[in-house]
Amino acid sequence: MEPYVEHAEKNDSEVRYLMVPGIGGSGAGHWQSRWQADHLSRADRIAPLSWDEPRLDDWLDAIDRSMTTDTVIVAHSLGCLAVARWLQSERAKERLPLGAFLVAAPDRAAPTFPAAAATFTAVVAPLPVPAVVIGSVNDPYCTPAVAAELAAGWGARLVDVGPQGHLNEASGIQDWSEGRRLLTAFVAGCRRRAQRDES
Repeated sequence: MEPYVEHAEKNDSEVRYLMVPGIGGSGAGHWQSRWQADHLSRADRIAPLSWDEPRLDDWLDAIDRSMTTDTVIVAHSLGCLAVARWLQSERAKERLPLGAFLVAAPDRAAPTFPAAAATFTAVVAPLPVPAVVIGSVNDPYCTPAVAAELAAGWGARLVDVGPQGHLNEASGIQDWSEGRRLLTAFVAGCRRRAQRDES
């Protein structure tokens, strides 16, 4: 696993962010909601109809409605599986985002995986955009070994942030400043890659 990254560069103000929460959405105290309210001036959130009884097709449609090519996806938990499926679909080919920042992706085969999310099957194949998987060593929904398998299968970089549970509101990470620094560094890398591709 790659160690936690301390250094970060300033976010490019032209980047748009798309929040893709997990089951139930992210409450007001969740870092995704805090970032959207306080730190990311150009941030939107998907709006599926099935937050609590999630249907994969509904979430894919919600991502599709919200996607633009200047976007960095910021996903948490079940949202990571939805993002991976959308990125590997035909509908994504014309509107690929700058990158995917995937936090606490769950293990589909784990006994803790919610039965209500049975339609969210994991497709582990290389993603067509830069991606990073942020994992916690004591996440009850995904072991470090499975997090490493997901990252490798998706062709993503893996970052271990230590024992921080499921990296949600219950973890007590509040604004999750470490995550913001990781996001800033990731976005800077995505922008550099996009600029190289354009030159």
